[in-house]
Amino acid sequence: MLELEHEFRVVDVHARLQTGAAVPAGTTPLQPDRLEREMHQAGIVRSVVFPPVSPETSYVAANNGVARHSVERPFIAFARINGVDEPATNAGSRFRNAFSRQQAHHTTPEDVEQYAYDDRFHGFVLDPALDGLPTDDVLEVLDDVSLPLLISGGEGAPPAVLADRLFDRSFPVIVSHFGGHPLNRELMHETIDHLEGTEDCYLETSAVRYRDVLERALLEHPDRVFFGSGVPDCHPNVAIMEILTLDVSADKLHRAFSKNACRVIEALGPQW
Repeated sequence: MLELEHEFRVVDVHARLQTGAAVPAGTTPLQPDRLEREMHQAGIVRSVVFPPVSPETSYVAANNGVARHSVERPFIAFARINGVDEPATNAGSRFRNAFSRQQAHHTTPEDVEQYAYDDRFHGFVLDPALDGLPTDDVLEVLDDVSLPLLISGGEGAPPAVLADRLFDRSFPVIVSHFGGHPLNRELMHETIDHLEGTEDCYLETSAVRYRDVLERALLEHPDRVFFGSGVPDCHPNVAIMEILTLDVSADKLHRAFSKNACRVIEALGPQW
């Protein structure tokens, strides 16, 4: 594919990286060399990368693989974590949470500390609909280390649930897909509404196909929007063009493509 030409410095906060031979069901593999090449073609200078979701498994090996393949590449590794509790979307999930117990594959407070003080990792990523939500003891350690958490929001983990468990914490929370996966415009608008009452919550653009939603967020909260390509589910050229064609000022595009994310994730900045 031809290289995409544009005038912006672009960083990507949502790129899934496959490093092992086994490919989890329902995922698209993208090896490190190809990911680096596609990012370069799109004009993306640095990317947050993390392993694919794999429910009911430990992420230690996958996280270490992503960190290892980020060396000498323009990749910023985030460690994927999981949790014991289901998102409390109904009485059944609340009942099951009352009897849930820590299993060997679940992330512990000690795991979080180890990732946080390992200079290979710069944040965490969580898909609560598939991997659950952390318990209070894990959240307290996340508060202590204060690294950003990239969290998948959508119908399996709606904005109200995320707000109740995460939006009042002391670490930055970046909500993927504007909190509306898959393509739920109402949930996306609801997540934007939640920004009014929070100070350290941000939205990430991957899999947001609606122009009106993207423009509303950039116009009302220009400092809270981060570009995310959603690679490999979407080619980075396509993801960038969706933002470039919005009817907003160049200043707001600069913020979404780089300035906002670099303020929260320092390793994405040009000084690194």
